[in-house]
Amino acid sequence: MEKVPTRNEAYALLCQYNKQDSLIRHGLAVEAVMRHFASQSGEDVEKWGIIGLCHDLDYEQFPEQHCTMTREILEKQNWPEEYIHAIVSHGWGICSEVEPVLYMEKILFATDELTGLITASVYVRPSKSILDLTTKSVMKKWNTRSFAAGANRDVISKGANMLGMTVEALVDATILGMQKSAEGIGLKGNL
Repeated sequence: MEKVPTRNEAYALLCQYNKQDSLIRHGLAVEAVMRHFASQSGEDVEKWGIIGLCHDLDYEQFPEQHCTMTREILEKQNWPEEYIHAIVSHGWGICSEVEPVLYMEKILFATDELTGLITASVYVRPSKSILDLTTKSVMKKWNTRSFAAGANRDVISKGANMLGMTVEALVDATILGMQKSAEGIGLKGNL
């Protein structure tokens, strides 16, 4: 029988499968962004946040089976299929055959890699803070593929297209979402 997880249960599960601070902070960053987009569009903020929080649940322990093991873990936890489908769809074309169809799934797909690029952009700022980060600053680094090389620009662009947004508009909204949780995701810096 499906059981909708609470945020506390989702966070405990994330920490059970992930010990690296960077992966936990990444989950928190994506959660913040998902909550922001849900709030902006009148959607279920809690649901979107939980999906963002646990999207990389299996990554630390099962990188070669990313998304596949998440499905297995969440099915054993009796999570709703809608949550599982959304989470697995973020790896579409990379490690999953599940295409993002719902708006929520497209947001997750588009912003997952982007949060990594934004985080890297914050780390090279004098303030080490997302609070004074601009879209222009992130876009200056966009074409330097060696900068935050792990942040797949093709996936970000594809996600923006799926949403009918420019990359700049997506970057802007993602920064806003991350700013709301600056301290929790370790990006408050010295501001």
